[in-house]
Amino acid sequence: MEFGIFNSVCMPPKFRAEHGAGAEHRRIRDEVRYVRAADAAGFKYAWVTEHHFLSEYSHLSASESFIGYAAAVTENIHLGSGIFNVTPPVNHPARIAERVAMLDHLSEVRFEFGTGRGSSTTEQRGFGITDPELTREMVAETLPQIVRMWRNEEYSHDGRFFSMPSRNVLPKPYTDPHPPLWVAAGSPSTFEMAARQGLGVLCFAFGRPETFTPLIEKYKKDIENCDPVGGYVNNNVMITTQMLCLEDGGRARQVLRDMDVGYYVSLVFRYLDTFPRPPGIPEWPATIPDQTLEQIDQQIKDRQIAVGDPDEVAATVQRFADTGADQLSFGMLSSSMSIDVCEEAISTFGKHVLPQFDKDPVHSTTRQRQAQVGA
Repeated sequence: MEFGIFNSVCMPPKFRAEHGAGAEHRRIRDEVRYVRAADAAGFKYAWVTEHHFLSEYSHLSASESFIGYAAAVTENIHLGSGIFNVTPPVNHPARIAERVAMLDHLSEVRFEFGTGRGSSTTEQRGFGITDPELTREMVAETLPQIVRMWRNEEYSHDGRFFSMPSRNVLPKPYTDPHPPLWVAAGSPSTFEMAARQGLGVLCFAFGRPETFTPLIEKYKKDIENCDPVGGYVNNNVMITTQMLCLEDGGRARQVLRDMDVGYYVSLVFRYLDTFPRPPGIPEWPATIPDQTLEQIDQQIKDRQIAVGDPDEVAATVQRFADTGADQLSFGMLSSSMSIDVCEEAISTFGKHVLPQFDKDPVHSTTRQRQAQVGA
């Protein structure tokens, strides 16, 4: 299993109260430190979200700018769009193709192209999309066209959601034939679509890890017979969850209790209203209460959260590995966690836990591309 982090510039009340008018700037800079710490600790991926208009939940809108900056201050970590929204009203497909290729050059083959349609009607309607179901059809049209734009030839398209006269979209990707392709998946149908098209899957854990096992088993079976939309198959499933690995497990429990985790999860279901809503989630502005120390301790014992000392965290990571997932990513700053604690936890995880699971120095996406296209 490989490991990554997830960047989102979350702004919960406790963090904003602590840092006042400079909180937003502080958190953006914290996220850069987070990426650098993960790079130093041996994490292989950093996934940078794209959201618009979602106060407190995510202030990371210009993710291509963040990724370009992060590429300049890191050495080995792959930088992924988690995701670039590829619906034409939000981002014109030609602009996406240009950004991906430029980031591929600037990072020197460290960019991973995660795609999606957005999961919030707040965002969709802000860009004039009034029917969320249309976004599925938009992505079905745009992703193959973006891949076509990277060919060494003139490009034109006359489609339902966008059209272009004959143009040469530049630059072309540095990676041969292009960076790895991923898609965000929140439902079984998207897992199935990803397998059919040979795409890696980006998904998020809000419950027991085992809920992913049948989805991953089917994905792994179906992708063997896929018709890839890109130039090669990216057979990969990434799951995002929380992590807090400290030498002192008791301290980790105390820190987690005070991190505004309940508020963050409440924001998820306030804004990401195309996600299935689990029972018991209160209607906004009511929020999920933070857990007690006793509840946290029970979740750690049940291996539901990657929190505690290195042995406790490794036990939970093993539970995720048993689902068949290829990568586990951690959205640690999607809370009021301080950057100092975040860096400490990343370093502790990298020292004690990561080497138990990731013994291959080559990124899975690089290995697969090289095996299939020889580049």
